[in-house]
Amino acid sequence: MLSRTADHLFWMSRYTERAENTARMIDVNYQTALLPQSAAVAQLGWQGLLSISELLPMYTAKHGEVTSCGVMEFMVRDESNPSSILSCLRAARENARAVRGTLTTEVWETQNQTWLEVNRMLRAGEFEQDPGQFFEWVKFRSHLSRGVTVGTMLMDEALHFMRLGTFLERADNTARLVDVKFHAVQSDFFGAATEQDQEYDFYHWSAILRSVSGFEIYRKVYRDVIRPERVAELLILRADMPRSLHASLNEVVSNLHLVASDAACETLRRAGRLRADVQYGRIDEILATGLHAFLTQFLDRVNELGAHISREFLVPATAWCTAA
Repeated sequence: MLSRTADHLFWMSRYTERAENTARMIDVNYQTALLPQSAAVAQLGWQGLLSISELLPMYTAKHGEVTSCGVMEFMVRDESNPSSILSCLRAARENARAVRGTLTTEVWETQNQTWLEVNRMLRAGEFEQDPGQFFEWVKFRSHLSRGVTVGTMLMDEALHFMRLGTFLERADNTARLVDVKFHAVQSDFFGAATEQDQEYDFYHWSAILRSVSGFEIYRKVYRDVIRPERVAELLILRADMPRSLHASLNEVVSNLHLVASDAACETLRRAGRLRADVQYGRIDEILATGLHAFLTQFLDRVNELGAHISREFLVPATAWCTAA
């Protein structure tokens, strides 16, 4: 396969997954903002959302004070923000259009219809009328895109590069969500918390789990009250949790095996080492050494892995991080 074609397929999937993850992160903030809390705490939540995507400097330069309406506008429809939902869906559609002949009709129509429909919805004011419903729609379109891709594409290199982009992006976004949201709760794993703190934490952790479609999975796996260390374990180490770091890296490694001509290539080696760290890791060891330090290092290694994938398989990029 031509590296340029692989590049478009890889980024089409990454941008589609990024739009979904952005919708999930905004939705969890929107839901937790409805809980009883001070204005300062609510503002910290919105600042945390911008920090997840490393967009706080860009936002403050353009809008100044952090407000819920300002952040949602910036993250949903601001075309100058490359990580907004609108920008991601446009980029996904443009990458799909560039390789229209490689995609099945169903995959192309799904991407194109999503782009047309999101523009119609934003013009009609449907986002302002019901933000929660709009975020559900974005998630549904991403689910549909993945289902149509797996259900209609030939199982060749094109599909493998699309899957590679999806799960590399998912690993990155899940790590960012866990890192920022764990810092947002001050009554942490240790120490006594008041009954009010415990009630707030329950809704906070419930919202985080729901943002990654993990609330029902948590109940099924642990059959216990929601505890922060178990939330971290579920989202980092559980291979059977679809959006966990472990599950995402399993998919990255398996798809890299399918496209790599050399089983000993550096990209595959790095992916395997990163996967091994979560495959054989233990949550008590991670918490003892520092969850933030672990996730920061994980994100650095995911970005390095993405850069290696770009250099070895895709169109060489001199500034990969800006594209990401």
